[in-house]
Amino acid sequence: MMQVAIRYAMPVMFIIGSVIYGTMIIQLDPATLGNPDGPKFFPLFVCAGLLVFSIADLVNVRKQIYAKNKDLELIAQLKSFKLVGIIVGICVLYTLIFEHVGYLIATILFMGALMFYLNGLKKWRLNVIVTVVVSVSTWYGFTELLQISLP
Repeated sequence: MMQVAIRYAMPVMFIIGSVIYGTMIIQLDPATLGNPDGPKFFPLFVCAGLLVFSIADLVNVRKQIYAKNKDLELIAQLKSFKLVGIIVGICVLYTLIFEHVGYLIATILFMGALMFYLNGLKKWRLNVIVTVVVSVSTWYGFTELLQISLP
């Protein structure tokens, strides 16, 4: 039952997030070098993809719910919104510490918090390995391979 509620709440949260993200991208100052709107293209592409796939996921979840004749009250369970609220809170903390401690440390703390919250302490090895490998490889990919400076 909780799985259904989480599956319904997540695409809704991603739709809201992508709309907010897109609005913030549009408000970026124009670039001083090259195409003034150049730095907006990739983030807008990512935002549009997130929005399209989230809407598609929402439609798919709704079809599954109605196909199984589930009552819509299952969707409004407090547990699913608590889970989403805690994850949103972790994301907000990530954005608050990002500029102060830098990309690598902030991302390791963020992913570690998410992994330990979602997987629990029993899978601590998997949590630590995934957190470190994803964070370091993403940092390396941007800074070394793409030559993009991260905070």
